Amino acid sequence: MKKLVEAYNLIKEYERGVRAVDDISFSLYEGEILGILGPNGAGKTTTLQMLMGILKPTSGKIFLFGKELEAHREEVLSKINFSSTYVHLPWKLTVEESLKFISFLYPIEDRKSRLEKIKRLFRLEEIWKKRNMELSAGQLSRVSLAKALINFPKVLFLDEPTASLDPEVAFYIRKFLLEEREKFGVSIILTSHNMAEVEELCDRVIFLHKGKIIDEGPPEKLSAKIKTSHLTLMIADGLKRTIEICKKHSLKFSLKKRHITIDIDEKKVAWFLNLLARKSVEYEEISIEKPDLEDYFLAVAGDKENEY
Repeated sequence: MKKLVEAYNLIKEYERGVRAVDDISFSLYEGEILGILGPNGAGKTTTLQMLMGILKPTSGKIFLFGKELEAHREEVLSKINFSSTYVHLPWKLTVEESLKFISFLYPIEDRKSRLEKIKRLFRLEEIWKKRNMELSAGQLSRVSLAKALINFPKVLFLDEPTASLDPEVAFYIRKFLLEEREKFGVSIILTSHNMAEVEELCDRVIFLHKGKIIDEGPPEKLSAKIKTSHLTLMIADGLKRTIEICKKHSLKFSLKKRHITIDIDEKKVAWFLNLLARKSVEYEEISIEKPDLEDYFLAVAGDKENEY
């Protein structure tokens, strides 16, 4: 499979030897959606900024479309684009003015048609004539994403693409990104704190911690590394006895009225339910939630913090 982005031994070092990114290597393949995960300060945004040429690595090499970024900057940057909730458009310009101005940075043949298509795709009709300073956080996120698609990029870098969006719009944006990948083969690198979003969108995930890659793989394989499931019971009789059993066997649990959720190895669920039966505990509802990417994120991030 063709590699569109290649990063080799990237290091970004700031004053006093502080490394935001510490010797990482990875690739993005054609048509792939790659997620970069990690807690705040892990080096996610710094990595994206180096891939786009905004920051210069202290050391290491970056290749886009098989060409070294530093030597072929203008050529390769015309084929990529970027969206972030942390980068704002000029406050006093309207949405139309902003996107029209940005469009002239790229060799777009039918500019008017492209702007009309972008307006329709991102549902910008009602805010088209409004100034950016008048927009809500969610509206600004949509405009930023529209900006990122204006030049038909081959590679798209997205920093928290659906942050501040309401659930309906966020769902639309995720659907749109998957369709863009399917129709046009757009390759995407994204960061997100929304684990469900990452599971839905990403083919592969890189997990960063303190600037280092500590794990990578498909979301489902990372989730499978966590053995703890969430067993939720609605207790009809014997809630106190259930709590005592959890404490006796050092099982983490949480309560919400008559519902108790216990973190337990899925292989031990039958054993636990048998203990409840022996104590004459009665329950009306039961559900078992298997580990997901959020469980993996919390477990790995927590384990790494405990190492320091």
